[in-house]
Amino acid sequence: MHLAETQQVTPDRRTQSAVSAAPGNSGAPAQWHRVLTVLADISLFVGTRSIWTQAATHHLLLAAMISVCYASILVSGVLTLTVRTTRSLARLDLVILVTAVVLALCGWALNHSGGDEGVLTTQAAKAIVAGHPVYGQPWPWLFGGKGVALTPTIGGSYDYTYGYPPLAPLLAAPLLWLGHDGAPATALCTGALIAGTIALWRMLPAPWRSAATLACLGFGFLPTYARVGYPAIIGLALLIPVVVRWPRIGAGGRLGAAGIARAACLGAACAAQQLPWFVTPFLLAGIYAVRRGELGGRAAAVVVLRIVGVAATVWLLINTYFIVSEPGRWLRGIALPLTQGAVVHGQGLVDITLYYTNGSDRIDWYSHASMLFAAGLLALFVLFVRRLGPAATVLPWLAFYLATRSQDGYYLMMTPLWLTAAVTAPLPEFERAWQPRPAFLTGPRRRTALVAAVVLLLTPALASAVVAVSGRPPLRMTITALRRDRQSPDVVREMTLKVVNTGSAALTPHYTITTGQGMSMYWQLVRGPATIPGHGTASVELKPPKGRFGVPGKPSTRLRLRAFTADPQTLSSQDVKIRSTAR
Repeated sequence: MHLAETQQVTPDRRTQSAVSAAPGNSGAPAQWHRVLTVLADISLFVGTRSIWTQAATHHLLLAAMISVCYASILVSGVLTLTVRTTRSLARLDLVILVTAVVLALCGWALNHSGGDEGVLTTQAAKAIVAGHPVYGQPWPWLFGGKGVALTPTIGGSYDYTYGYPPLAPLLAAPLLWLGHDGAPATALCTGALIAGTIALWRMLPAPWRSAATLACLGFGFLPTYARVGYPAIIGLALLIPVVVRWPRIGAGGRLGAAGIARAACLGAACAAQQLPWFVTPFLLAGIYAVRRGELGGRAAAVVVLRIVGVAATVWLLINTYFIVSEPGRWLRGIALPLTQGAVVHGQGLVDITLYYTNGSDRIDWYSHASMLFAAGLLALFVLFVRRLGPAATVLPWLAFYLATRSQDGYYLMMTPLWLTAAVTAPLPEFERAWQPRPAFLTGPRRRTALVAAVVLLLTPALASAVVAVSGRPPLRMTITALRRDRQSPDVVREMTLKVVNTGSAALTPHYTITTGQGMSMYWQLVRGPATIPGHGTASVELKPPKGRFGVPGKPSTRLRLRAFTADPQTLSSQDVKIRSTAR
């Protein structure tokens, strides 16, 4: 819908406060529109130099195209600050979008082999074409190459299987002709990101369109994830038309063709990756609240049930083949990210246990805290939907901050939805939304009761987080011997540890040494007991991955000896000193 159309509503439609009225096409553009266009233009510089440097070495045609994009960015910057009419600035918004798309395609042409998600999606597509099972099938030969990371589990193994819903490999199957590695999956994700960007650009009011370019293709963030092959990018692209003006879905009690299409996109997004699962309850709860304020409880429930019915039908159609052919493996596969027990990692609360203390014997409580926090946030959203309604696309990701896998990608990949809600789902859309108010929340002390309700809803999650953070490492480890390579003394071939189990439960630890923020591969147990009884002591001999461990030459490198156990989930860490002969 064009901005001019959004202003032709009666005051009770509550959209005029969200988007300032745009000047006529012949008038001077608003200064904020110029600033937004300039920011989108500037954002295209980020990451462009690296792909130009790469192209200039072996792909001169691509280097020339990137150089032309540089000229486009510079000229657009000048014109954005000098054009006199809104129509001219709108045309520059289109030029900047085209420039961003060209840069994204050049980036894919230079880096399209993909990461672990990309190669797994491509292999899953090959399995579908060949009629082989997709889920529960380990493909270890895909890993170990450049940019293809392993996912170590807390149980001492690695996950080599496909763990996402099946839409991505189904769509990648017709693209297998593009080549080996993850090229089909990365092409699919890059194409989905570009299509989603264009759709958002078209659906936003004209003065805000450069914000779509900035959020989706600017700064190089999302194009990088697309080139890795993350199926979540497909989910993002499908969620964009759902989130644009989402409080108006089912207005008047009718879905209409547009509402049915948006419900279908919601179902398809949930069939692409697991992240859309978390935002869906917030959107459905918000739609119910807005429609109930407009139509009443029964009519609102009917609208939501229709949306759920269409979305579920699409989701089932995409999954039907796998439900029939491999039901158990399919169910375990799509739930894998929630059940695989991957090692703790990310930029959230778990960092306290991972980097700032020596571990915890209560790792499970991070997962409990995350689930309780998600439930508490949803309850708060329902209770205060008139205030929290616009944040429906942001609130779900707060729960990941307490999870064991608190990676920035979980927040970052859905940020275009934040922009979409800010522009098209402002606070006035929720002024008449229904909010549950039991009797104890409506009395003379309702403010105190509301504060108490908030505390009550969030306390279980925060208490679980405190339990997780305050845990102690159950194992004490001491290096008692090192066997170095005779010809290269800075290469360790074996390590002997004295391990003391300070707890009462028997533990089966898996050991590794890290030199940075990530997890290194596990060391192999050569001699000694695999399980250490409660309050027991053992001596174990370990062999490094690939038979060698190079001692870092820099004295400032922090070596962390870590031991994970799966049942119960624990982490024991401590700094160790391994001298380099070069020092």
